[in-house]
Amino acid sequence: MTNNKLRIQKGDIVRVIAGKDRGRTGKVLRVVPETRQVAVEGVHVVKRHMKPIGDQAGGVVFKESLIDVSNVCLWDAEQQRRVKVAYRVVDGKKVRVDRKTGVALGAAGGEG
Repeated sequence: MTNNKLRIQKGDIVRVIAGKDRGRTGKVLRVVPETRQVAVEGVHVVKRHMKPIGDQAGGVVFKESLIDVSNVCLWDAEQQRRVKVAYRVVDGKKVRVDRKTGVALGAAGGEG
């Protein structure tokens, strides 16, 4: 049995550390814990040819494809550095915190 718990959540700011989009930063649009993959805004954009469905027109659509969670890291835009995540219990709730500073991480990564 594998652990599908990810330290990265929807809305976090991440930086790509491997692959063709290395060095780019973006917001996490979707997380798929079963396959340990994330979709990041503006990263790994692919073309999809869509058929018309109902009132929606067909054509070529650009969309973000999934990338492995091991190829991204949580990013703090204010301090321009990677963030390592730890978990602490605060007021009876388990929250994500920055290992270096101890600041709680909100849904948007470096914002606490």
